[in-house]
Amino acid sequence: MCCSAQLTETDLAPQSMNPAYLDAIKGMRFFDPHIHMTSRTTDDYQAMADAGVVAIIEPAFWLGQPRTGVDTFKDYYSSLVGWERFRSSQFGIKHYCTIGLNSKEANNEKLSEQVMEILPLFIYKEGVVGIGEIGFDDQTALEEKYYRAQLQLAREAGLPVQIHTPHRDKKQGTQRSMDIALEMGLDPHMVIVDHNNEETVKEVLDRGFWAAFTIYPFTKMGNERMVEIVKQYGTERIMVNSAADWGISDPLAVPKTAALMLERGIDRAAVELVTYRNAITAFAQSGQISEADFDSVKEIDQSLKYNGSTILRGGQQPRPNKQSTIIR
Repeated sequence: MCCSAQLTETDLAPQSMNPAYLDAIKGMRFFDPHIHMTSRTTDDYQAMADAGVVAIIEPAFWLGQPRTGVDTFKDYYSSLVGWERFRSSQFGIKHYCTIGLNSKEANNEKLSEQVMEILPLFIYKEGVVGIGEIGFDDQTALEEKYYRAQLQLAREAGLPVQIHTPHRDKKQGTQRSMDIALEMGLDPHMVIVDHNNEETVKEVLDRGFWAAFTIYPFTKMGNERMVEIVKQYGTERIMVNSAADWGISDPLAVPKTAALMLERGIDRAAVELVTYRNAITAFAQSGQISEADFDSVKEIDQSLKYNGSTILRGGQQPRPNKQSTIIR
């Protein structure tokens, strides 16, 4: 055993801050390379910081309902490179993002053409570490058209690609995504294939791509299954993320998975690779990531403002004690 106390389901339940869970990962740093913080709260940011998350990547994705005009995409992309990066910094977490047209909204051809025109305005901005998340949802002809177009954009920009693999017909969609990426001339080492499972992981790794796993309650991958993946396949080109969004999800999935891996006997150095180091290696190919940046945001001043806005309200004090029953 790597930890003095065995973790229970309660310890690993969403948002649990049980001392046994925190003790297991004390001193570790985590990088969540896929999380949609625009749809999360400041409480989530604080809990993530307290659990050791020092950096995140927020991929562009859909908002739960279709956007109706290109200006809504402009505002959304602007928030990813602006307000959300600022909000993250107020909790000592370095925020990066990937920019792209998501597969679900790629089926609106008229709007997609307009979005493709504005993508070059955003992908070269500071903090943008890739094109993503892109790929397939229903595996339609339009999804393939705009997937190919964005792969070409990534090639021209020299940026990594973050691929969303479909929830339905996942194996076929994953294979098709990789086939097209290779056909388009991308180096597999520049491509992160996300939302893997036991059915897809071997081929993704055998073909030289990065294999990312989303720890998402009930629908994608549980962290007990993730433990077994690492035991079977090792740590090379494997990374863990939460993909926490507006649905039932857990922004602490990465540190909790690390705790469970340690409890189940996986070496601490191996845990560090899949919950921190590998994500840095993959996305640092953008030229935008330096570990020194993680420390630079630790000097927190929550009274700062971004375009006149602050995370504080009225006479609110920075970083309230979340363990206290008193709310002042």
